[in-house]
Amino acid sequence: MTRDHLTADWTTADRPPHPVVATGAFDILHVGHLRLLGEAHRRGHPLVVGVEDDARIRAWKGMTRPINSATDRAAMLAALRSVDGTFIISGDPDFAGWREYCAILAPLEPHALVFTVGDPHAEPKRLAARALGAEAWEVPHVPKRSTTRIAGRLAGR
Repeated sequence: MTRDHLTADWTTADRPPHPVVATGAFDILHVGHLRLLGEAHRRGHPLVVGVEDDARIRAWKGMTRPINSATDRAAMLAALRSVDGTFIISGDPDFAGWREYCAILAPLEPHALVFTVGDPHAEPKRLAARALGAEAWEVPHVPKRSTTRIAGRLAGR
Protein backbone atom coordinates (compact mmCIF):
# COMPACT_ATOMS: atom_id res chain seq x y z
CA MET A 1 0.00 0.00 0.00
CA THR A 2 1.16 3.57 -0.69
CA ARG A 3 0.06 6.70 1.14
CA ASP A 4 1.64 10.14 1.37
CA HIS A 5 5.16 9.20 0.31
CA LEU A 6 5.42 6.08 2.48
CA THR A 7 4.68 2.49 1.50
CA ALA A 8 3.89 -0.54 3.60
CA ASP A 9 4.70 -3.86 1.96
CA TRP A 10 3.48 -7.01 3.69
CA THR A 11 6.02 -9.73 4.35
CA THR A 12 3.48 -12.15 5.77
CA ALA A 13 0.67 -13.79 3.83
CA ASP A 14 -2.40 -12.55 5.65
CA ARG A 15 -3.24 -9.21 7.17
CA PRO A 16 -5.22 -9.80 10.37
CA PRO A 17 -8.35 -7.71 10.98
CA HIS A 18 -8.45 -4.91 13.54
CA PRO A 19 -4.92 -5.29 14.79
CA VAL A 20 -2.78 -3.66 17.36
CA VAL A 21 0.13 -2.02 15.55
CA ALA A 22 3.74 -1.53 16.65
CA THR A 23 6.29 0.15 14.38
CA GLY A 24 10.02 0.63 14.69
CA ALA A 25 13.48 -0.45 13.70
CA PHE A 26 13.64 -3.74 15.65
CA ASP A 27 17.25 -3.95 14.48
CA ILE A 28 18.68 -6.32 17.08
CA LEU A 29 15.82 -8.06 18.83
CA HIS A 30 16.19 -7.75 22.61
CA VAL A 31 14.14 -8.39 25.74
CA GLY A 32 12.62 -4.90 25.63
CA HIS A 33 11.16 -5.65 22.19
CA LEU A 34 9.91 -9.04 23.35
CA ARG A 35 8.16 -7.56 26.38
CA LEU A 36 6.52 -4.80 24.31
CA LEU A 37 5.25 -7.29 21.71
CA GLY A 38 4.22 -9.83 24.35
CA GLU A 39 2.24 -7.24 26.31
CA ALA A 40 0.48 -6.03 23.16
CA HIS A 41 -0.38 -9.63 22.24
CA ARG A 42 -1.66 -10.43 25.75
CA ARG A 43 -4.30 -7.71 25.38
CA GLY A 44 -6.13 -9.94 22.95
CA HIS A 45 -5.98 -8.35 19.51
CA PRO A 46 -3.97 -9.44 16.46
CA LEU A 47 -0.55 -7.80 16.51
CA VAL A 48 1.10 -6.53 13.34
CA VAL A 49 4.54 -4.95 13.30
CA GLY A 50 5.84 -2.38 10.85
CA VAL A 51 9.59 -2.46 10.33
CA GLU A 52 11.32 0.65 8.97
CA ASP A 53 13.35 -0.12 5.84
CA ASP A 54 17.14 0.00 5.74
CA ALA A 55 17.43 3.42 4.06
CA ARG A 56 15.17 5.07 6.66
CA ILE A 57 17.13 3.53 9.55
CA ARG A 58 20.46 4.50 7.98
CA ALA A 59 19.31 8.12 7.58
CA TRP A 60 18.20 8.33 11.20
CA LYS A 61 20.86 6.26 12.98
CA GLY A 62 23.95 6.49 10.78
CA MET A 63 25.80 4.44 8.19
CA THR A 64 26.54 1.53 10.54
CA ARG A 65 22.84 0.80 10.98
CA PRO A 66 20.79 -1.20 10.55
CA ILE A 67 22.75 -4.25 11.53
CA ASN A 68 20.14 -6.65 10.12
CA SER A 69 18.24 -6.05 6.87
CA ALA A 70 14.57 -5.10 6.94
CA THR A 71 13.68 -8.43 5.34
CA ASP A 72 15.57 -10.34 8.05
CA ARG A 73 14.09 -8.18 10.84
CA ALA A 74 10.56 -8.73 9.53
CA ALA A 75 11.16 -12.49 9.25
CA MET A 76 12.47 -12.73 12.82
CA LEU A 77 9.47 -10.79 14.14
CA ALA A 78 7.02 -12.87 12.10
CA ALA A 79 8.46 -16.03 13.70
CA LEU A 80 7.46 -14.85 17.18
CA ARG A 81 4.28 -16.34 18.68
CA SER A 82 3.08 -12.87 19.66
CA VAL A 83 3.24 -11.43 16.12
CA ASP A 84 0.45 -12.04 13.61
CA GLY A 85 1.87 -10.13 10.65
CA THR A 86 4.72 -7.88 9.53
CA PHE A 87 5.20 -5.19 6.93
CA ILE A 88 8.13 -3.02 5.84
CA ILE A 89 7.73 0.76 5.78
CA SER A 90 9.63 2.43 2.94
CA GLY A 91 9.94 5.96 1.66
CA ASP A 92 11.85 9.18 2.00
CA PRO A 93 13.29 9.37 5.56
CA ASP A 94 12.09 12.98 5.77
CA PHE A 95 8.52 11.68 5.77
CA ALA A 96 8.25 10.52 9.34
CA GLY A 97 5.45 12.57 10.85
CA TRP A 98 2.41 11.13 12.53
CA ARG A 99 0.17 12.12 9.62
CA GLU A 100 2.25 10.03 7.18
CA TYR A 101 2.03 7.05 9.51
CA CYS A 102 -1.72 7.56 9.88
CA ALA A 103 -2.09 7.39 6.12
CA ILE A 104 -0.42 3.97 5.87
CA LEU A 105 -1.96 2.59 9.08
CA ALA A 106 -5.58 3.70 8.46
CA PRO A 107 -6.40 0.79 6.10
CA LEU A 108 -5.44 -1.60 8.93
CA GLU A 109 -8.18 -0.15 11.15
CA PRO A 110 -5.91 -0.44 14.19
CA HIS A 111 -7.49 -1.04 17.56
CA ALA A 112 -4.42 0.44 19.24
CA LEU A 113 -0.90 1.70 18.66
CA VAL A 114 1.63 0.36 21.13
CA PHE A 115 4.87 1.96 22.31
CA THR A 116 7.04 2.13 25.41
CA VAL A 117 6.75 4.57 28.28
CA GLY A 118 9.34 7.28 27.73
CA ASP A 119 9.36 6.90 23.94
CA PRO A 120 10.65 10.25 22.61
CA HIS A 121 7.92 10.07 19.94
CA ALA A 122 5.10 9.27 22.38
CA GLU A 123 3.12 12.46 21.78
CA PRO A 124 3.01 12.08 17.97
CA LYS A 125 2.01 8.44 18.49
CA ARG A 126 -0.84 9.56 20.77
CA LEU A 127 -1.95 12.06 18.12
CA ALA A 128 -1.85 9.33 15.47
CA ALA A 129 -3.88 6.98 17.67
CA ARG A 130 -6.48 9.68 18.27
CA ALA A 131 -6.68 10.48 14.53
CA LEU A 132 -7.10 6.77 13.73
CA GLY A 133 -9.77 6.26 16.39
CA ALA A 134 -7.41 3.85 18.13
CA GLU A 135 -6.19 3.50 21.68
CA ALA A 136 -2.61 4.42 22.63
CA TRP A 137 -1.03 1.68 24.72
CA GLU A 138 2.13 2.54 26.60
CA VAL A 139 3.96 -0.44 28.03
CA PRO A 140 6.83 -0.29 30.52
CA HIS A 141 10.31 0.40 29.21
CA VAL A 142 12.99 -2.16 30.07
CA PRO A 143 15.94 -0.15 31.43
CA LYS A 144 19.37 -0.54 29.83
CA ARG A 145 17.99 -2.54 26.90
CA SER A 146 18.34 -0.98 23.47
CA THR A 147 19.76 -1.83 20.09
CA THR A 148 22.01 1.24 20.27
CA ARG A 149 23.47 0.00 23.56
CA ILE A 150 24.03 -3.52 22.18
CA ALA A 151 25.61 -2.21 18.96
CA GLY A 152 27.91 0.04 21.02
CA ARG A 153 29.03 -2.89 23.16
CA LEU A 154 29.74 -4.97 20.07
CA ALA A 155 31.77 -2.11 18.61
CA GLY A 156 33.75 -1.83 21.85
CA ARG A 157 32.33 1.53 22.89
